[in-house]
Amino acid sequence: MKRRVFDMVMLLVGGFLFALSVNLFIIPNDFGEGGVTGISIILYYLFSWSPALVNIVANGILLVIGYRLLDSKTTYYTIIAVAFNALFLHLTQDWSISSSDPVINAIFAGLFAGVGIGMIIRVGGTTAGTAILARLANKYWDWNISYALLFFDLIVAGASIFVIGVEKTMFTVVLLYIGTKAMEFIIEGLNPKKAVTIISTQHERIANHVTEVMDRGVTVLRGYGYYTGQTKDILYIVISKQEVSNLKKIVRAEDKNAFVTIHDVRDVFGEGFIDISK
Repeated sequence: MKRRVFDMVMLLVGGFLFALSVNLFIIPNDFGEGGVTGISIILYYLFSWSPALVNIVANGILLVIGYRLLDSKTTYYTIIAVAFNALFLHLTQDWSISSSDPVINAIFAGLFAGVGIGMIIRVGGTTAGTAILARLANKYWDWNISYALLFFDLIVAGASIFVIGVEKTMFTVVLLYIGTKAMEFIIEGLNPKKAVTIISTQHERIANHVTEVMDRGVTVLRGYGYYTGQTKDILYIVISKQEVSNLKKIVRAEDKNAFVTIHDVRDVFGEGFIDISK
């Protein structure tokens, strides 16, 4: 129950922040946007159609088309997110702030939109439109959600050049990029993981130190040198970014000739990390 309440708060706040991005920064500065929101803003510039109304109608149609490709939780949360988004777009349409610097406005437009969408995606929802395409790309092709969304959004933003001009489109690309980085930060969090592979003649001692000192699990893989044909035990360890320095000290103390590779890891599920069922 607590988890469901938390999710609802995230969807509500996310929708509110995204609406502020549109009504406080994007529309007053004649910027564009990506996805369905970008299309609704173009229609607003051309025909003064309500972005809130266009948003909920267009997203509703896309949700009907794509709901079978999404799981029940994502569909349910997306419906709620789209409803909140449309509601807040309507309620905040007359809000304004006294800021005339287009650079600052583009930065904050991207931050508000990125954090808002990131909060919605973090709990398992989408804002429909291109967010559905991004989540499907992540599900079936393992694309990074943030960059998949940027890819689809840029297609829409590029089309807006005929309405808002080159300069405003350039600002739109900037705010979309900032939004992508902000979204990535919200989705992936503050603690990125590193996967470390260690080949050493002192693998046993290194593994013992990692287990005892760092309290991290170690997986031993059996391999062999192609040129020498000699078998080797290879250590595979997943740690936080903050633990890399400590691990380097352990390896250096045991074997200065060890071969070490360190890789960025996007998602880690399992014991000691995130439950894969979540």
